[in-house]
Amino acid sequence: MTTVRLSGLSKFFDEKSAPAVNALDLEIESGKLTALLGPSGCGKTTTMKMIAGLLSPTDGDISFDGRSIIGVPPEDRGAVMVFQNYLLFPYMSVADNVGFGLKMRKVDKGTIKARVSEMLDLVQLPGVEDRKPKQLSGGQQQRVALARALVVEPKVLLLDEPLSNLDAHLRDEMRELVRRIQTELDITTIFVTHDQEEAVVLADRIALLFDGELQQFDEPSAFYERPRSVEVATFFGGTNFVPGTYENGRMQTSIGSFSAPNSAIEQGAAMLSIRPEEVRIVTDEDERTYENFVTGTIRSRVYVGRFARFQVSVGEHRIEVFTEPGQVKNFNDGDAVSLSFDPDSLWVMEPGTTG
Repeated sequence: MTTVRLSGLSKFFDEKSAPAVNALDLEIESGKLTALLGPSGCGKTTTMKMIAGLLSPTDGDISFDGRSIIGVPPEDRGAVMVFQNYLLFPYMSVADNVGFGLKMRKVDKGTIKARVSEMLDLVQLPGVEDRKPKQLSGGQQQRVALARALVVEPKVLLLDEPLSNLDAHLRDEMRELVRRIQTELDITTIFVTHDQEEAVVLADRIALLFDGELQQFDEPSAFYERPRSVEVATFFGGTNFVPGTYENGRMQTSIGSFSAPNSAIEQGAAMLSIRPEEVRIVTDEDERTYENFVTGTIRSRVYVGRFARFQVSVGEHRIEVFTEPGQVKNFNDGDAVSLSFDPDSLWVMEPGTTG
């Protein structure tokens, strides 16, 4: 197991341009699966390539278990990268592809054969040793690429958007496989993704990057329940924002005063975040949370299968509500409704840009 530490890590591709990665400080815990998440161009793949040794940092340090690996050749770092496009050798058999790293290390043929078989069993592809990559599906090729990385027993496994080329069904299968293998081998794993759902499902912790800078490094649930900024909350989508002023555990807004004990700030100008799934449409007065209660008018109702999405006008704001799918039949557009929400489901943070 290996702890990876990034200290003040920066990368400039052009002296006149903004940094691709800017003063990144991050400690990736040994044996955990960590996601580098963010939009295109945020620096996540650049960061991974610096860890792998495929790019040299402009500034800062990278260490494995306290030992700097700056200047150490990629093949000697103990980090292996699985690329988005597999990069299998097309004219080699699956067995030769998987065993290539061991062959380069002068491992004997008998050991290579045994290890290749073991790795193909691990990725649930037994018996395909003699096939060529073109005879495999995309999902199978990704498994072969994963087996090729794991066969050399790396200290750190690096996955660059490993599921982006797969369809939805195969992505689900590969998520389960990657998570199972990572847990079974207890290997420090870092993967790059732009997909919030993928990061939340797979990762123990998520490092969210915008414009080369770390915005938040936390457990997946924290990005929904305790986002550090409006921009972070917006990236994860599906939340209502109401600006106002916060003091003594209460949020004063244009649509009312709300009890909101969970806050990232002590007082002053603030933004209230209300998740749509935490808002309740109530028809019985006894169900109202009076300290967090508003009335509004339904503007739209949409059935989306697992839930119904309502848009409710409350003063100058539109509050989005996710509720039981059957609720679509119980209301009409233009109906007046009561909304309430649990104080513990609210989150207060510094004001920011919501557009």
